Amino acid sequence: MLSMDPSQETHIIDQATSDQKDDDDHHHHSNSTNPFAQMIQQPFQWLQMLSSELNPTFVLGVVIVYGLSQGFSGSYFRVVTDFYWKDVQKVQPSVVQLYIGLYYIPWVMKPIWGLLTDVFPVQGYRRRPYFVLAGLTGIISALMVALSDSLAAAVALTCLIGVMASVSIADVIIDACIARNSIEIQSLASDMQSLCGFCSSAGALVGYSTSGFFVHHLGAQGALGLLAIPPVFLTVLGFVIYEEGSTSLRSEKKKVVEEAGVAIRGMYRTIKCPQVWKPSLYMYLSLTLSISTHEGQFYWYTDPTAGPAFSQEFVGMIYAVGAMASIVGVLIYHKTLKDYPFRNLLFFAQLLYAISGMLDLTFILRWNLILGIPDYFFVIMEECVSRIVSRIRWMPMIVLSTRLCPLGIEGTFFALLMCIDSLGSLSSKWGGGAVLHALNVTRTDFTNLWLVILIRNVLRFSTLALIFLVPKADQFDVLIPSDLLTKNSAVSAVDDESLELVPMKEKIEV
Repeated sequence: MLSMDPSQETHIIDQATSDQKDDDDHHHHSNSTNPFAQMIQQPFQWLQMLSSELNPTFVLGVVIVYGLSQGFSGSYFRVVTDFYWKDVQKVQPSVVQLYIGLYYIPWVMKPIWGLLTDVFPVQGYRRRPYFVLAGLTGIISALMVALSDSLAAAVALTCLIGVMASVSIADVIIDACIARNSIEIQSLASDMQSLCGFCSSAGALVGYSTSGFFVHHLGAQGALGLLAIPPVFLTVLGFVIYEEGSTSLRSEKKKVVEEAGVAIRGMYRTIKCPQVWKPSLYMYLSLTLSISTHEGQFYWYTDPTAGPAFSQEFVGMIYAVGAMASIVGVLIYHKTLKDYPFRNLLFFAQLLYAISGMLDLTFILRWNLILGIPDYFFVIMEECVSRIVSRIRWMPMIVLSTRLCPLGIEGTFFALLMCIDSLGSLSSKWGGGAVLHALNVTRTDFTNLWLVILIRNVLRFSTLALIFLVPKADQFDVLIPSDLLTKNSAVSAVDDESLELVPMKEKIEV
């Protein structure tokens, strides 16, 4: 061993200590003088942490499904298809309402998609082949509607439903992966939910912001071709995402079928309880009675004679601002409204929802111009208020839904409640289309559009009479007995990989 003079050793130690102190001071100085750099670095450090704790291909899957497939495609789809039906197919607004209602069918079928991926694995894999299937469905559907000339309305509708089916199937698969990881690594459950919410919100902002631009430069039909890009990534994801193959397919398939039977019996037993069916009925009726007038208003927005003649780009920006306002609504709920009882909160949220609907009536009757408020400013203000109030109204209903789910089949039953909500939205679209048709609101005649808006607002006020169906309990109270299901049913169902816990997160975080 080499010997060292004591004075040299002391000098080296002092030098190292001095260098370390200088590094620490420099690091502290950098942190204190560059908070913006820290803020930029934190999301990447967070993603790096998730990738190290979880499989990197899983994180990639969340980004693709929630950012590209749901966030971007969902928002882009909404704007571009509106222009497609109006400018290419030249369909009446009441008929478009009927078509849009059919978009919800793939979402209503989400529990079926989940069951199929569990009961019918392909070559030992439950997730990867269905990502490929979802991607190919989306690619074929989007390209067919974008490249085919003089496409019949029924065929175009089928293709657009195929695009939505691609999104919903991919959503079910990644939800199952997230649910499994949330059970195995509970400490990261909230981080996974935050990742999904962030990706979905960011994708929606990009989709809304760019939709009008592409419609203007490519036309509504050509712009639909871009919807084939996210499914390409879904197809690639099916080949790269990590999944352990199963070797005992027959025994596992039999086990899953038995578990599915237990879950179905448990759902039937649960939905019969008054503590469950009453608030479920309220949520369905509150959605159904608030009939959708979106297509009538959209046609009026872009009409150069009767309406304000908004451009394609500006329509996209309206929805983009609305998406940001929705995030504000989530923050308001989380910061100030989480501790209020369900019935009180939903009553005042529904009241605000009905009152905010009067802004639409003010705009349609052009009272904003009498008040000296320009159309562009008023519609942005109206969209912000409407989206914030809608989110505040929706959040407690989602939380209430989670409180209605019995232990053991909580994911499966939550998916059932989300199906009921999708049916409510479908009924809202069809009900609004029926009213638009009955009052003869067409592509060019908006004489009675104000009356349609008024009827919608009256129905929103009437929903207040149903508030007795909502429990008075606080949002953290237990609403159903813990022994609602037998112990065996709970134990059997809790292992079901088709548990879909993520839709709760999706609604809350986005």
